[in-house]
Amino acid sequence: MMFTGKAAMITGASVGIGRACALRMAQEGACLILLDRRLETLEALREELLGQMGTGGSDRLFVRPCDISDEQRVNETVREAVEKFGRVDILVNNAALWRCWTPFLEVPTDEWKRFFDVNVLGTVYCTRAVLGGMLERGYGRIINVGSVAGVYGNANMVHYSATKGALIALTKALAKEVAAQGVTVNCVAPGSVSPSEHSDVTYTEPSQLSFMGRTGSDAENAALICFLASDEASYISAQNIQIDGCRRKQ
Repeated sequence: MMFTGKAAMITGASVGIGRACALRMAQEGACLILLDRRLETLEALREELLGQMGTGGSDRLFVRPCDISDEQRVNETVREAVEKFGRVDILVNNAALWRCWTPFLEVPTDEWKRFFDVNVLGTVYCTRAVLGGMLERGYGRIINVGSVAGVYGNANMVHYSATKGALIALTKALAKEVAAQGVTVNCVAPGSVSPSEHSDVTYTEPSQLSFMGRTGSDAENAALICFLASDEASYISAQNIQIDGCRRKQ
């Protein structure tokens, strides 16, 4: 199993792509550090994983509610996780705010700040909390979950697009700082993704936004993230990889 002996931290872990990553990494032997601000769905995932992992599964799970825009809470949570597992080898920065469809002039300043606090600064806080240990050990995998909105820019989603564009730039810049020290940093940019509330991680539905004519499943997105988190991707860094079904540019 590709993640046996590795500890992986996933933010926004309880639904959608985050949940699919947790399920896949658990199958591949990882110890999991699962963060989400929604306690109810996080506990449901914990029970689902315990059923999948069987005897001793609780020894491989660290589950905590956490709003990643709270830097102190992030640091406390990572310290607890390191006490349990000794390290964090893999970080999947998946948590984000995204449900928005508002013309630029109607987006209030407070909403701009909240989107940057979660989507950008939350990623900074989580990355900063684990990167020092990765550099000390000479090993780490960081995968940021961006969006095609950060590549093309989506009308009526300007603040969301801006945060995802910032993540892509952050990825490329940080990767250059840490590449020689055994840490890779990559970004994945999903296009249209199946509804995150759907329990079937392979579920797709029709979509005219891609030439494939459908959304991408959570499992498909998780497969790419898990590849980038694995040792098979050891020579890949500073990349933003679109996973969008051959998207029709907006």
